[in-house]
Amino acid sequence: MLVGVADYFISPSLCLITASQEELMAKVEGSSENIVQDGAQPVKPRILLAATGSVASIKFESLCRSFSEWAEVRAVATKSSLYFLDKASLPRDVILYTDDDEWSSWKKIGDGVLHIELRKWADIMVIAPLSANTLAKIAGGLCDNLLTCIVRAWDYSKPLYVAPAMNTFMWHNPFTKRHLEVISELGIVLIPPITKRLACGDYGNGAMAEPSMIYNTVRLSYKPSTVNGSG
Repeated sequence: MLVGVADYFISPSLCLITASQEELMAKVEGSSENIVQDGAQPVKPRILLAATGSVASIKFESLCRSFSEWAEVRAVATKSSLYFLDKASLPRDVILYTDDDEWSSWKKIGDGVLHIELRKWADIMVIAPLSANTLAKIAGGLCDNLLTCIVRAWDYSKPLYVAPAMNTFMWHNPFTKRHLEVISELGIVLIPPITKRLACGDYGNGAMAEPSMIYNTVRLSYKPSTVNGSG
């Protein structure tokens, strides 16, 4: 059961998925959603993972490894996320794109534009962690880096998930509620943060959902097809 943004803020104990972590794992292990019937070849989904400027980006490597076992994965990192993300630790088959690649890959009229090419390539996009800053940018329609350009160009017939990560006071700020309502109207799916001891030392809601929860949520929602979409 999905939870509305307003309901989530009124009752922060509510979760996006009501099943326990164990139930989610059992469903995933017993599923065969990427096997296509009638003799067609199974097609791996194409997942575009993105990290933004939150200390939770230290978990991005784990997220990439989880998805790589099931899907084709490409990754996008904002400049500030690179303070926390160890590029060398990512799986070898995961290509990581940054703002520098957006500019260096284009030389002349007719060349592919990276944020458009990635938008076309992906079947699903997952932004984890989503910082308060990038949330505000998306809600306002800004597109000043590779990640936000992809989101601005996104085809919302394809799933886009976000897993916010921020300080408790930032999470409960009225601006956050407004921004979540805006992106919900676009069809972006919220994977809510959890309550724990945060990196700053505060205790409360705002920590990114665990990578296993993010992975299981996306995988259980996936609807297979015989061909990857070009969006």
